[in-house]
Amino acid sequence: MLNRKKYEQITITDFAAEGKCIYKSEEGVVFIQGNAAPGDVVDIEITNKRKKFREGVITKFHSYSSLRTEPYCAHFGVCGGCKWQHINYEEQLRFKNQQIVDHFQRIGKLKNVLFEEIVPAQNREFYRNKLEFTFSNSRWLTNDEIHSDRDFTRNALGFHVPGRFDKIFNVEKCHLQPDPSNAIRNSLHAFAESQGYVYYDVKKNVGMMRNVIIRTSNMGDVLVIVQFAEHQTEVISSVMNFLKENFPVISSLFYIVNQKGNDSYQDQEVVHFSGEEFIREQMEDLTFLVGPKSFYQTNSEQAYQLYSVAREYAELTGQETVYDLYTGTGTIANFVARMAKKVIGVEYIEEAVQGARRNSALNGIDNTEFFAGDMKKVLDVNFLTRYGRPDVVITDPPRAGMDPAVVETLLAVAPQRIVYVSCNSATQARDLELLSARYTVVKTRPVDMFPHTHHVENVTLLYRKE
Repeated sequence: MLNRKKYEQITITDFAAEGKCIYKSEEGVVFIQGNAAPGDVVDIEITNKRKKFREGVITKFHSYSSLRTEPYCAHFGVCGGCKWQHINYEEQLRFKNQQIVDHFQRIGKLKNVLFEEIVPAQNREFYRNKLEFTFSNSRWLTNDEIHSDRDFTRNALGFHVPGRFDKIFNVEKCHLQPDPSNAIRNSLHAFAESQGYVYYDVKKNVGMMRNVIIRTSNMGDVLVIVQFAEHQTEVISSVMNFLKENFPVISSLFYIVNQKGNDSYQDQEVVHFSGEEFIREQMEDLTFLVGPKSFYQTNSEQAYQLYSVAREYAELTGQETVYDLYTGTGTIANFVARMAKKVIGVEYIEEAVQGARRNSALNGIDNTEFFAGDMKKVLDVNFLTRYGRPDVVITDPPRAGMDPAVVETLLAVAPQRIVYVSCNSATQARDLELLSARYTVVKTRPVDMFPHTHHVENVTLLYRKE
């Protein structure tokens, strides 16, 4: 048996990346898994020893931190979604603020930046407008269930257990998405079991019931997509009619037959079963159409706060040409268009660009244009000559940050101001260091889009050096 190093009655020091906690021992930093909090006094056991750090788990609590609060969700500790429910919300915000500072100073090597206070979330429960739930024939069993003599159904409809692609725990009530999300999921689960429909086996890629996606909008619309793993017409018809008849609140109903080895569906045919083809989200007096494959920020209320900070940072007077990079379905572009002379949106995915154009037309916005393609290839000399060099660039890349070639393009195009919106302040800080060759980072402000998690969005303003 492996003789593992143990530390007894140590005090957890602080939070670390990805929501973990740390203990600073004489032998180096120990990253601690589990529901820990700074200030907890615990025993820990080292599970992994690396060159620069160690990893460990808590084996015993001696006393609990004053930063703790009581989790409200029955699934806390099994679900990996809201890992910080046990942490006081003000402390969550403190760490998110500090995380931005640490990344900017350590990774970006940035100085003299104005760090503005984080915008807190007003709603810390039922704030998401989209969730995906997975069917499985191999439900995660608790220790009590494993060691009991009872028989259990192994079917589940819920979320993945952290670190286990093949295990799903059954969700009874999720506090992330408002009604009717829980009712739809629970009723669909009960109906599928009552009919004896076979739940998906991810290891064998067989079964019928695979996945359900539920989207709710701030205008009261509901969109549901059911993924099946086989072409069984009678089962598909039965399930879809059950949802249509029992949940008239569903305004858009779709299904997919996905026979791949994963649940991603951007490359799959989405079949419109009933209702409208889009649901609607509202931001100020703008309406945005959201379809089954559309990207829209999953926290509608905080998305408005995020885009408001971005618009404020852009300092638009009505005379500027604005380029919106990674525009998606044009939410930011349309949101700032009334305060700009012209907005050019660039996005890699053609379907998203079509959605951006549709949203401009819906809102009577006529000073936007959208283009699909690889940004480093689209923004060439001919494009800039035809559509004009930007005075302001707003960029909102994925978690991986901007491609180095896009950073080089920005340095060459040299707009007066850049507003960088990011969901990953580490890659943002990396890109900001590259941009600092020609730009000064003026100020930054995080927005809490995802309470009870370590994730945070961040908006940064850069001025071109003259």
